[in-house]
Formats: sequence, structure tokens, C-alpha cells
Amino acid sequence: MTVGYEQIGLFIYWTGVAAVAVNAVTGVLEAGRKQADLVGATFAALAAALGGGTVRDLLLDRTVFWVADQNYILVALGATLAAFFAGRVRRVPPRLFLVPDAIGLALFTIVGTQIGVVAGAPWLVASLLGVITGVVGGVLRDVLCNEVPLVFGGELYATAALAGALLYLGLQAVGVAELPAAGAGMVAVLALRLAAIRWDIRLPKLRAE
Repeated sequence: MTVGYEQIGLFIYWTGVAAVAVNAVTGVLEAGRKQADLVGATFAALAAALGGGTVRDLLLDRTVFWVADQNYILVALGATLAAFFAGRVRRVPPRLFLVPDAIGLALFTIVGTQIGVVAGAPWLVASLLGVITGVVGGVLRDVLCNEVPLVFGGELYATAALAGALLYLGLQAVGVAELPAAGAGMVAVLALRLAAIRWDIRLPKLRAE
């Protein structure tokens, strides 16, 4: 059965909602490592949850997604409060945020790529919009928490996002249905990111003398 535009729209919407919630949690966990209070954790969480999509929408000259639908803000705030008070009850391992961060990267990358396609962007532009959606929120979160952003020196990050976005677009180009293609793209991003964390897989670095 062919998936209609309405179903695709719902998939993009709810995947975006899930990505916002997951990335808000990463902001709280990262801020928790710096012993931030509730206000500080909220700033980091909102930056992580909303930053990438905001930049994407500004580049596409469309209404920013959380301005058009305040439910995204409510979801981000709800996830922030839940994670913050859960973290006060139970100590959180320092690197735990890397796992939800990988999940958020996978979700946001494919949603951003889908939105780029719907907006009529060429395939390369759509894939880069996916990377921007997936990566920028984490960069803002890390800067606010006084950390070197993961994308600038850690294990594979933006590369994993780009690979997943291109896989999604490639599967679409050869006729694979929307939802399986999107699912494969998300799995690819997540698998590459988790593998990079597990085995410390990195790109070559520039060494200045």
C-alpha cells in the first residue's frame, strides 16, 4: 500500500517531536555534568532541542517550527523537567548523554532531510539541511556547557549524519518507500555513531606545526 502525503507528514511531525524530547534530555545531562541549576539546564536543553531545526528553517525561509507549533516547546520543557528531577534522584554516569545524543542525531538528521526534500531542495542541499538539523543543536548545547562540540573533534558525528541522509535519499531515488527509507537512514546514523563511540572511530585530524 502506498503511503500518502498525510501519513508522511505525520511521520515527520512525530519523529520531530521525539527528536526534540530526546535532545532536550541530552542538554540536561550535559548541563548536569557542569552542576547547572534548573535555569541553566533548561537553556542547554532548549538549545539542543530547538537549535538545529531553527537554523534549518531560517535557511529555507520558512516559519521556524517551534514558532508555528508551540507543542515542540512544551515537549522540550516537559522532557527537560523530567530529566532534571530524575537526575537529582539518581546519579547519572558522565558519558550517558552520548547515547540519547546519538538517537537525537539520527532522528533529527532524517527529519531535516525530509523537510528539505519537501521544500524542493536538491539532493545535496537536502542532505546538508539534515546534517544541520542533527548537529547544530548539539553544538549550541556544548558551547553553553563550555565543552568542545562533539562535531569538532570527537568520534564520527556529522559524517554519520551525512551518511544516513545520503542513504535515505539514495533509497528514495531507487524507489524504496518513504518510511522504510527513512527508517534505514535513521538506523544507519545511529549505528555509525554508536560504533564510533564504542571503538573510537575518528576522521583524520589536521595537525598544525
